[in-house]
Amino acid sequence: MPKMNIADAAEFFGVSKEAIHNRIRRGSLESVMVDNEKNVIIDDTKPHIKASKKINTKNSTQTDEKYYKYLETQNEKLQSKVEKLENETRSLRDQKEQMLIDERQKIEKIYKDKDEQLKNILNAISSKFMLESPSEHLEAEIEVNEKNEKNSENGTLIPLNKYLKSKNFSKKKREKIKIKFKKNHKSDNRVIRLNKKYYIDLDKYDYSDYSL
Repeated sequence: MPKMNIADAAEFFGVSKEAIHNRIRRGSLESVMVDNEKNVIIDDTKPHIKASKKINTKNSTQTDEKYYKYLETQNEKLQSKVEKLENETRSLRDQKEQMLIDERQKIEKIYKDKDEQLKNILNAISSKFMLESPSEHLEAEIEVNEKNEKNSENGTLIPLNKYLKSKNFSKKKREKIKIKFKKNHKSDNRVIRLNKKYYIDLDKYDYSDYSL
C-alpha cells in the first residue's frame, strides 16, 4: 500500500492538512513514521475513500459554479442600476441646462421689452418737444413782429440806453433805472422789451416814477 506525507495526502483527498490529522486521530486513516515524518497509508482496497474524494470534488465544483452564477447575476443587477442612475443623472443635467437656457431667454426678453418701452417713451417726449418748441418760438416771433409793426407805424419807441445817454445821467443812475425796468418789464405795460432790449414811449406813457 502506498504511503504519502501529510501534505500529499491532503492534496490526494482534497482536504486540508488538519483534516488529515483529524482522520488519523479518529482512526479512519492509518499512519506510520518514515524518517521521523508521519506518513499516511493509502488503502486502495477501500473504494469509499476515492469515492469520497470524487463526491467532494463534484460538490465543490457545483458549489463554485452556483457561486459564480450568483456573482454574475449580482454583477448584472448592479450594472443595470449603475446604468439607470447614469441615465437619470444625465436627464436631470439636461433638464437643468434647459431650465437655465429658458430663464436666460426670459430675462433677455424682459430687458428687451423694457428697452423698447424706454425708447418709445424717449421718442414720445422728444417728439412732443419738437412739436411744441417751433410753435412757441413761432408765437413769440409773431408777437414781436406785431409789436415791431405797431411801434414802427407809430414811430414813438425810443431805446432806453439811447435815451439815458442823451440825458447825461451818471453811470450809477443809468444802472439803477435799467434794473428797475428789468424788474418790472412783465408787470408794467409801459416797459417794452424787444429782442432783449428795452424801449420807452414818451408820447404815450409817463416814466417819472422811473426817474426819467
